[in-house]
Amino acid sequence: MRLTVGQATVRFLAAQHTERDGVEHRLFEGCFGIFGHGNVAGIGQALLEAELDDPAALPYYQARNEQGMVHAAVGFARMRNRLSTLACTSSIGPGATNMVTGAALATINRLPVLLLPGDVFATRVADPVLQQLELPHAPDVTVNDTFRPVSRYFDRVWRPEQLPAALLGAMRVLTDPAETGAVTVALPQDVQAQAYDWPAELFAKRVWHVARPVPEPAALGRAVDVIRAAKRPLVVAGGGVIYSEATEALRAFAEATGIPVAETQAGKGSLPYDHPLSLGAVGATGTTAANRFAREADVVIGIGTRYSDFTTASRTAFQDPGVRFVNVNIAGFDGVKHAGLPVVADARAALEAMTAALAGWQTGGGYRELAATLNADWDAVVEAAYTAGRGHPDASRPTLPAQTEVIGAVNEVSAPRDVVINAAGSMPGELHKLWRTRDPKGYHVEYGYSTMGYEIAAGVGVRMAILAQDPDRDVFVLVGDGSYLMMAQELVTAVQERIKIIVVLVQNHGFASIGSLSESLGSQRFGTSYRYRSGGSGRLDGDVLPVDLAANAASLGVRVMRVDTVDELKAALRDAKQAPADGGPVLVHVETDPLGGAPDSDSWWDVPVSETAALDTTRAARAEYERHKKAQRPLIGPERTKESDA
Repeated sequence: MRLTVGQATVRFLAAQHTERDGVEHRLFEGCFGIFGHGNVAGIGQALLEAELDDPAALPYYQARNEQGMVHAAVGFARMRNRLSTLACTSSIGPGATNMVTGAALATINRLPVLLLPGDVFATRVADPVLQQLELPHAPDVTVNDTFRPVSRYFDRVWRPEQLPAALLGAMRVLTDPAETGAVTVALPQDVQAQAYDWPAELFAKRVWHVARPVPEPAALGRAVDVIRAAKRPLVVAGGGVIYSEATEALRAFAEATGIPVAETQAGKGSLPYDHPLSLGAVGATGTTAANRFAREADVVIGIGTRYSDFTTASRTAFQDPGVRFVNVNIAGFDGVKHAGLPVVADARAALEAMTAALAGWQTGGGYRELAATLNADWDAVVEAAYTAGRGHPDASRPTLPAQTEVIGAVNEVSAPRDVVINAAGSMPGELHKLWRTRDPKGYHVEYGYSTMGYEIAAGVGVRMAILAQDPDRDVFVLVGDGSYLMMAQELVTAVQERIKIIVVLVQNHGFASIGSLSESLGSQRFGTSYRYRSGGSGRLDGDVLPVDLAANAASLGVRVMRVDTVDELKAALRDAKQAPADGGPVLVHVETDPLGGAPDSDSWWDVPVSETAALDTTRAARAEYERHKKAQRPLIGPERTKESDA
């Protein structure tokens, strides 16, 4: 079959599928692309032919920013539990390197995306071509080599004969839950347009089985022995619980054993917020309930978590002197963290096996009652944060609503299966501890890379992922003015494709999260407010900038509503929910008090403070930092066994 490399790539991708538990999924449900001289005559021409032949084979979607289209693909893949994704094609040079941040985000969050950047001429007949990097000591290096450290698989196809091996290798990684992340196959622009005689079997339907590895019996036995010996066990549920569709298995495990559950950012929603054994968020942005249990836990059962510093409160969360870790994870790399006892297995398979092996064993009655009590106490704190402005005279509080009230309004108006999206700023921490999750896929906060600008693009991808299955399920994108200014361009894609997302744009005239962090570190919110430079001081402490982001969104074709109060916000959100499923994006603009705080987690995050400083504020912050450092633990003790305990 004589096709160009570009045509062969597109035809191959359209024939790939995944299967788990007997259910098949298309691996690639479309391709985002921005075209330039590096891909327009190759992948671009191939996508055109495919669209003319069969628009449903590999639909093309027009993006506005290469980083944004990768974020959209990540949002899509996360919503589909890593069983389906989107491809992304770019030209060479800046078009390609714009995707590097998205690749890092995908790999850090263990989410599959396929990147097809254009590259220089393989023949080198016209070197240096436009946008080519020249390294005198390494002429085979191009800007695409920057993808190597942020990709789980990288290849460059210098000759057509190399394409089958490159594509098959890419599929292997994309469909392996333990290995997945960004996959980059760089395609030199002349090779993309080169014809070759391909074997027909390359384009046959191919189904990649996504396995559920079961725990090794000996490892399971060791884990069960440790849990049975525990007096104060705690589950830390991570993203692996969600991706393996193990939430019902986790509920059964918790109810059978009486072990309470705390959740990471990626694992939030593993249990409904009001389940009596749900302690909510754990760590630096956690609840006081979860963090109290974490401090006192003698056995921590990590399920599908990579134990980020936010989850462990920079290794200060777990304070029992003899605390032991049982780590259930599909990846052996994560299973041995904190010198834990690894159970390398699928989360659902492992939970079912542990539940059966622990039959008849439970925690003490008072332990689960304490979990229910502390959960209810925290929910009262949440309610107070959601209604912070009620019952207070105007003179005693800021005239602007607090951000926690905005979160409360969205939570109240949204339906149980609607999706909330966020990624950066102060909102991830507030959402982690305050959002009342009601559905395993209803909470989507990217906090592995915490990329400003992820939110709107990911919202587009999430909506694309659910549109065919559940068009009445709304997507709420919470975005601050700082993130909006980083990347809002994919609103135009949403307008073009009539993709309904409800964007809540929180305007506080600066970087609220870093402002608060700066203040806590003694740096006095330096460089975190959007202000004119003052003629008197020469500093950025003048009047607020006259930036109108609502008008900006309207100029892009978005339906915009401006609100000033929480009641107006709720009314606007209800109006937005009534908008047609194919009506395009709606944006609600609300100004908030940047100094409005959120409930304390009774926890800590390690951000170093200057060891010497002329500022009193910095010196005071350093003293506080050193106090917290004393509680930090290495968590590197060797695995204990029955023999060593004896």
